[in-house]
Amino acid sequence: MTANCIFKAEDTDLASRFPAHFQWGSATSAAQIEGASALDGKGASIWDSFCGQPGRINDGSHIDVACDHYHLFHEDIARMKWLGLESYRFSISWPRVQALGEGAWNEAGFAFYGQLIDALIEAGIKPHVTLYHWDLPQALHDSIGGWMSRDIVPRFAAYAAEVARRFGSKVASIATLNEPWCVATLGYETGQFAPGMRSRKAAMQVSHHLMMAHGAAMLAMRPLTQTQLGVVLNHTPAFPAEPTEADRQAARIDDGLNVRWYMDPIFRGSYPADVIEHLGDDAPQIEAQDLTLIQQPLDFLGVNFYTRSFISTQTPAVPAPGKLGFTDMGWEIYPKALTQHLVRITREYSPPPIFITENGMANADQVVDGQVADVERIAYLRAHLGALAQAMELGVDVRGYFYWSLLDNFEWNSGYLKRFGLFHVDYSNQQRLAKASAHWYRALIEVFGQAR
Repeated sequence: MTANCIFKAEDTDLASRFPAHFQWGSATSAAQIEGASALDGKGASIWDSFCGQPGRINDGSHIDVACDHYHLFHEDIARMKWLGLESYRFSISWPRVQALGEGAWNEAGFAFYGQLIDALIEAGIKPHVTLYHWDLPQALHDSIGGWMSRDIVPRFAAYAAEVARRFGSKVASIATLNEPWCVATLGYETGQFAPGMRSRKAAMQVSHHLMMAHGAAMLAMRPLTQTQLGVVLNHTPAFPAEPTEADRQAARIDDGLNVRWYMDPIFRGSYPADVIEHLGDDAPQIEAQDLTLIQQPLDFLGVNFYTRSFISTQTPAVPAPGKLGFTDMGWEIYPKALTQHLVRITREYSPPPIFITENGMANADQVVDGQVADVERIAYLRAHLGALAQAMELGVDVRGYFYWSLLDNFEWNSGYLKRFGLFHVDYSNQQRLAKASAHWYRALIEVFGQAR
């Protein structure tokens, strides 16, 4: 397949809207692609345990093999180089480098990441590391209650410091956390994600401990590395379904729980008062100096954007209009919200430079005659990159874009049923196949490079 039939004149114009310093990348996470879940001294994570509980994963699958990236990373880096990627975002699995989440370091685990980082640099690709993409050591959950305990904060800071000491001089950036909202809300309130608890009170306390751990990690890493340090937050801006006071207020609280709850303590040193009031007895216990610890200066802010929340208080709820359709996750395609939201957070928070650290769609991809003609994903990319360019033209400082994801992979409680990748993965034999979207993205990066 060539890009000629899918890359259009308008796409050349799109590429020209990004500045010469802009970075093009893709992203993955350890638990979703690595496999090798019990090899070379790796400890169990809460996702290893969660997969072993019947009924937790929609297709009954496990992360023990996933995309076998642990053994195939050289081949996957060759695919990144073929795409023309300048940057690659991945996570380090805490239990792979410290099986118990405290105590001895696992040198075999660190050796794997050292080889991965060196191979990326050799290929001319900048490594961007995330310290926590949800795979907490199961041992810490068992011994201290994991994120429910304040005692996790110094343990996470020690882990962060060790990564910074070993790799800080080689990597382009280190993010402390990926999507703390998902960790807290989906893991401890709705029970959809590991460890599968269902308590809003626990979830909100977890959210506070996550933010404390972020701040402590930033403090621990600062003296050890000159690389860029930040955090990655998932932002799903809330829109009232109808212009009623009830819908507007519900949308404000939804925004408060998803966006402001994590942005305010970092940039303003406080949690939003209206959300504290809304939570009542479920609000977290906060001790003196906690918020001072959280409010550490960032070198960058990672924003993960997929869709918007369409908030209706009616019964039955007013559905999202979905004029551009919905992804295979059931998420509305609404790129306009990306522009609006980036302008809004720039105005309200004056953040440091922003990276779009995740953006992409799940699509019901099919291999036909050795090709995957995922025209829907190309349309999604085109629309969202156009929205991103518009935000930058309105003054938002965005330095790079990481498509989610490089490979089809384990999509958490959906198992392997949802495909986000630029490369199709046949899980029976680990064969990768570049989709039409991969060819399109490669052409965009090539045209951008020629104009640079």
